[in-house]
Amino acid sequence: MNIAIIPARGGSKRIPRKNIKDFCGLPMLAYPIKAALQSGVIDKVVVSTDDDEIAAVARHYGAEVPFLRRAELADDYSGTSAVVRDAIIQLQALGWPLDYCACIYATTPLLTASIIRDCLQQLTQSDADYVFTSARFSFPIQRALVMTDSGGVAPFDPASIGKRSQDLPPAYHDAGQLYWAKASSWLDNRKTIFGANSRMLVLPDHLVQDIDTPEDWHRAELLYKMLQQENT
Repeated sequence: MNIAIIPARGGSKRIPRKNIKDFCGLPMLAYPIKAALQSGVIDKVVVSTDDDEIAAVARHYGAEVPFLRRAELADDYSGTSAVVRDAIIQLQALGWPLDYCACIYATTPLLTASIIRDCLQQLTQSDADYVFTSARFSFPIQRALVMTDSGGVAPFDPASIGKRSQDLPPAYHDAGQLYWAKASSWLDNRKTIFGANSRMLVLPDHLVQDIDTPEDWHRAELLYKMLQQENT
């Protein structure tokens, strides 16, 4: 059985209740649930939450909530991997025969069913432990600048600041969307998401938007509406 686990705690601070806040007509959580169910490669979608209202929204859109997350895994310091491992252990205790498990973040309205399929295909056709979505930095990170204590400017990497962009290797960042692995890999602490045996599915910038601030939220709405217009 292939499943998607969506961590969605109730205590978001910067955008209160953002996991179920209205986003272009639907609760934010509805988007990753719908994409996972439409992918054709996920048998069940499980939402890991500590919040009864979020659980009700999740069930309404087709996800399952077989358990409520423990309080100690729902604070500001709980890591994603620990939450996913906890969910897998609980589901296996319920008798679920788990093969591949995707962790999908709750605030991913730009994630599509095809991305979910492509990511799993890359995993199954390789010997990777994890495959996750990423995006390329648009500007060479080696030429980044920092502000000094006195308010001045200094190069982050003095050895690279004078180099041409085309002479510097490209750098990538986690898209904060989707992570595929076997259930056994999630449970193995020796295997890490950002390790040497992981692979990236690189997405174009217009499909990637972290949503932590009201400004992020507004930009995600603009990107979503643009993509909807392109697809009609």
